[in-house]
Amino acid sequence: MTRPESRPAARNAGTPPTALSHIIGRSRFIVIVAVVAVMLVAVSLFLLGVVQAAQGVWGAWREVLSGNFQATTLTVEFLEIVSTMLKAVVFYIIGVGLYSLFIAPLNLTLSLGVETLSDLESKVVSVVIVILAVTFLEHFIRWEEPLETLQFGGALASVVFALVFFQRYSHKVKEEQQTHNPDAQARAQKELFEKDNEERVIRDDEIKPTRSGPTPD
Repeated sequence: MTRPESRPAARNAGTPPTALSHIIGRSRFIVIVAVVAVMLVAVSLFLLGVVQAAQGVWGAWREVLSGNFQATTLTVEFLEIVSTMLKAVVFYIIGVGLYSLFIAPLNLTLSLGVETLSDLESKVVSVVIVILAVTFLEHFIRWEEPLETLQFGGALASVVFALVFFQRYSHKVKEEQQTHNPDAQARAQKELFEKDNEERVIRDDEIKPTRSGPTPD
């Protein structure tokens, strides 16, 4: 004889959320402060990159017109511009991602593949890896101190390895969560952003039944 399945009682869907739940749910709007700050940093870096690009192009044409065709210095300067732009992209992705996750969902973040905080971390890590690669390329092109350049490359390789491992682990965790309950996040977002309901209702089909072994009569 087996015992009947025991399930925790779920909150009735018709029960109004508590005042504390409403306050905590509304506290997400404080993230707008971080969004504004991060977006200002992104805009500043983009403008800085534009200024650097204008100066770099002007300097390149001036060197060409003066008969200097050495490209090493110019290449390093242009790589620094790329690095600045990539840093701006990092802050932009963070700002847009935080807004979409906490304030209101955006099609932009969905098109970028940022649907969860884990996705946001993964995208930022990807851009950081590119920035590290560009930074090493700058040192490699200069090739002023070969031994130091190789040591620097080894250090960057260790960091990149750790970041890639973190990415793979985060992706694996996300897949496991989606396998367990693939629609839970979408339902929660719909309740929060469309129905303005901060408190979650745990449905019966989300609860795994617990079974116990046979017991004697």
